Formats: sequence, structure tokens, C-alpha cells
Amino acid sequence: MRKRLTEAEFQAALLKIQSVGDQTKKIAHAVLVEGRPQTEFVDMLGLSKAAVSRAVTRVWEQHIPQGYERVKAVLPAHQAFIVKKWAAEAQDKMESEK
Repeated sequence: MRKRLTEAEFQAALLKIQSVGDQTKKIAHAVLVEGRPQTEFVDMLGLSKAAVSRAVTRVWEQHIPQGYERVKAVLPAHQAFIVKKWAAEAQDKMESEK
């Protein structure tokens, strides 16, 4: 499944990033909002695949759908197992809602 954001989701994700360059914004917007392939920017801008992927991922990771919250916790192993299972279920649900 391709990662996609609406314009509003993209703008909200940008607000969560301290500092982001124009090139990163341009690449991430084209890939996440417009649906253009990352390889287009490898060729057009002469960047490595990894550099283009980092630009997209930097914005994508800031996106959290409404009703969800990102958490970071240190838990006993059995509780961590349960939380990881919940996280996988939530990820599946978010993907099915897109």
C-alpha cells in the first residue's frame, strides 16, 4: 500500500517538524499528496533512493490520524507484547480506513 496524505494531513504533519527544507517539502508533498513515485525524484534531482525515502519518511512519521496517539513506554516483556499486538491491530485499522 502506498503512503498517502490529504493536503490538510500533510500541512499538519509539517507543523510538527522543527525545521524542514524546501526540497524535503517538495519531495514529500509530491509523493504523499500527489501520489508521484519516489524514483521520479531520484532521476530528476540526482539524489540517492535513500535520500528521497528519508525526505518522505520524515514527513510521514509525523502524521498521526485523528483519534490516535503516539506513545513511548518501557514495560515488562509481557505487557510490551500486548502493546505491540495492539499497535499492529491499530496499524491494520488505519490502513483499511484509507
